[in-house]
Amino acid sequence: MNIADENKTLANPQGESEMGARKFGHEMKRSRRALSVINQNLAGSQPYPCVVNKRPNTQKCVIYNENIANPVQRPITRKFAAQIAPSQNQQPCPSGTKKVDSSIQNSREDEDVKILDEECKTVADLPVPMSLEKPKAEPNQTIQTSEVEMEDIFEEAILDIDGRDAKNPLAVTEYVDDLYSYYRRMEATSCVSPDYMSQQFDINEKMRAILIDWLVEVHYKFELRDETLFLTVNLIDRFLARYTVVRKKLQLVGLIAMLLACKYEEVSVPVVDDLIFISDKAYTRQDLLEMERIMLNALQFNMSFPTPYVFLRRFLKAAESDKKLELLSFYLIELSLVEYEMLKFPPSLLAAAAVYTAQSTLYGFNQWNKTCEFYTQYSESHLLKCSRLMATFHQKAGTGKLTGVHRKYSTSKFGYTAKIGPADFLIKSSSQL
Repeated sequence: MNIADENKTLANPQGESEMGARKFGHEMKRSRRALSVINQNLAGSQPYPCVVNKRPNTQKCVIYNENIANPVQRPITRKFAAQIAPSQNQQPCPSGTKKVDSSIQNSREDEDVKILDEECKTVADLPVPMSLEKPKAEPNQTIQTSEVEMEDIFEEAILDIDGRDAKNPLAVTEYVDDLYSYYRRMEATSCVSPDYMSQQFDINEKMRAILIDWLVEVHYKFELRDETLFLTVNLIDRFLARYTVVRKKLQLVGLIAMLLACKYEEVSVPVVDDLIFISDKAYTRQDLLEMERIMLNALQFNMSFPTPYVFLRRFLKAAESDKKLELLSFYLIELSLVEYEMLKFPPSLLAAAAVYTAQSTLYGFNQWNKTCEFYTQYSESHLLKCSRLMATFHQKAGTGKLTGVHRKYSTSKFGYTAKIGPADFLIKSSSQL
């Protein structure tokens, strides 16, 4: 065949498979023998196995080398590709191409298949390297992993309650956590003994309750801040725990405690003459000034102590409260201020229990979420005892002689909060224990 015929044959796309199979099949046979010898003599080690994909029936094996940078990579020849393809898809050789003798072609195909079988057998017997092995997960391990993932998906998230106030300088979001950590450490020193009344010889806990109930009305008439009322009660208890007072001076102690709280919290402070007037002139100006001096010395001028108010504001923010929940929480905690037996609870617990009881009253159980538990540091089980007492005070509010808090929260200014019914299920659960 001359050069022109040969170029014509190579340019024919249909004759390319059979002629190329003869040429490249011959070269593949020599290259395989040489490469197998090289592969076995590399540093005296076993030949590096290729990834083998065995196919049933008509295919012997297909060798894939996934390492592109491997210089020992063998190309799949057109003859081998034609062998694994179905016979019915083969096109007949067109005229003008030179046909190969069938006996020579069949013998060469048998030799190539024999060589491939031997190499596939050798590769299959070798262990697969660790880099190509795929670890098989145990069935139990797979199920456990899926369960953990589902738990992570449905786990309740803790909200960042300070994120939305990042641009508000009054919220002091940079060190608000440090502030409340300090309040937690200081509230232990601000608490008084729950049985300090045993040291008083002329007054008792009922007189204390009458005094605070009256001060709630005075606080409401003067339109003072909420912080002032809580600090007033704190000063009264701390003073009575250190100083013995006669019965006729107890109202004077309450007036001076409110005066000091106003000086600490308010912008506009009531004058001494106003305090003399609301006491029905039972005390003189000199009596008030003398009691102020005695109280400040007894308290050693320590006025800055955390009250339930500072914790209540923080916990209401964690509970994402609305106005109704906020008013009910303040109503419950002011009812607790009157009761002497609530002194056994720290201020943070009182605030958390007020929010929990208000949630239970308005919405029922299961309202104490992970966010409330995180910021209050109290779980639902820690709050139940105090919450049941608050629900009892709520049930009895408006009855008896001490109705100052109930009348205050029965006005439109406080949204008629006192008309909300108590959480009876909390009271029933406490009676069953």
